[in-house]
Amino acid sequence: MADIKAFHAMRYTPKAGDPKALTCPPYDIISEEQRKAYLEQNEHNVIRLELPKGDDPYNTAGETLRTWLSDGTLKCDEDAGIYIYEEEFLTAVDHGEKKSLKGIVSLVRVEDFSAGVVLPHEETLSKAKKDRFELMKATNCNFSQIYSLYVDENGETQRRIERLSQGTPRYEFSDGLVTHRLWVVNDKMALEAFRAEFASRKLYIADGHHRYETAINYRNYCRENAVWAPGSEFVMMMLVDMAHPGLVVFPTHRLVRDFENFDAEKVLIGCVNYFDVAQLSGAEAIEPTLKSDYDAGKKSFVFVYSKDGAPAYALLTLKDLSVMAELLPEKSAASRELDVSVLHTLVLERILGIDKENMANQKNLTYTRSLDEALTSVADGESQCAFILNPTRVEEIGAVAAAGEKMPQKSTYFYPKLITGLVMNNLEAPIED
Repeated sequence: MADIKAFHAMRYTPKAGDPKALTCPPYDIISEEQRKAYLEQNEHNVIRLELPKGDDPYNTAGETLRTWLSDGTLKCDEDAGIYIYEEEFLTAVDHGEKKSLKGIVSLVRVEDFSAGVVLPHEETLSKAKKDRFELMKATNCNFSQIYSLYVDENGETQRRIERLSQGTPRYEFSDGLVTHRLWVVNDKMALEAFRAEFASRKLYIADGHHRYETAINYRNYCRENAVWAPGSEFVMMMLVDMAHPGLVVFPTHRLVRDFENFDAEKVLIGCVNYFDVAQLSGAEAIEPTLKSDYDAGKKSFVFVYSKDGAPAYALLTLKDLSVMAELLPEKSAASRELDVSVLHTLVLERILGIDKENMANQKNLTYTRSLDEALTSVADGESQCAFILNPTRVEEIGAVAAAGEKMPQKSTYFYPKLITGLVMNNLEAPIED
């Protein structure tokens, strides 16, 4: 099953500055304004490697990396290790429940999905994979870790993680929303214990599908073209127990746009065939109503649209789940009973006519995690309507992956995102036996 290894992580040296000013969120959630702000904090911020810009961005990132390695800004650890990483956060900005998530960062052998060792749960977008592949070719590095889950019924690995992170962390800082901590584990007995425990496990990708598929493609590229990259058979991952109480999944809402002669009333008429439709009094009723249905196990989402120039909100609650078995007999119950599967199959495809290709290319469909952004987009006319969803449950994610199936793209949003730049994986570093 999963083959994990300790590795010689590439990290910033003290001369580079404060880790808080050197790290950043994942590249795909950073705006251009935010990118510039990170560089204003410190010119060595990892954003120059992870999200390069310019006429030749990938080669620029490669040149920057080589310069930083030669001048001592970056250095690979002399001793191989596994890195314990913790995020402490509130479940909502400035309020909510306080939670902590802790797991390990290690190398994981790259396996084809057909091997059944590393399991995806989401479809991917081609543009993102091409971008990540070109960056790997130019830099031979993983700058951010893939976020994966594992099942440990006895909880032994998490207890070991807690024992090994009792001391003072190597890094500890807050980015304003999340407090990040990192411990370095070099003890060979502990490293072997981790490796032995994962040898019988499968891994479920939570976040980073594009990067994992890119790792497969890059491994194949190196094999086929005799590229010297000892680490190309492995990829850096953050591994977290699927039962960890700190796991938080947010929904990703759907925004619909660019339809000629769009008619929201016709959409509602079509929905009556499958859903109970109830008008909500206002936007403030969206979240509590969806939460109530979520807790009751109902399949519901809110249709946001404009009516007579004013915003309107309709709660759509599935009448009978058996329709999904009739329409998707080839799918497992785990897949067809997802809220997002219900929305895509019954509404986006059958009523609006958005086929899977248009969804993948984001022709008529875009995504946002922010309820406010979704509401504003409809109110301003940027989107013709929006569908507000409940989050996918962690156990549903595992069930779909275990069934060998994938959810529609952008079905989950694990929060908080893992920080980029605390530990990195240079594929030219030696690999431990």
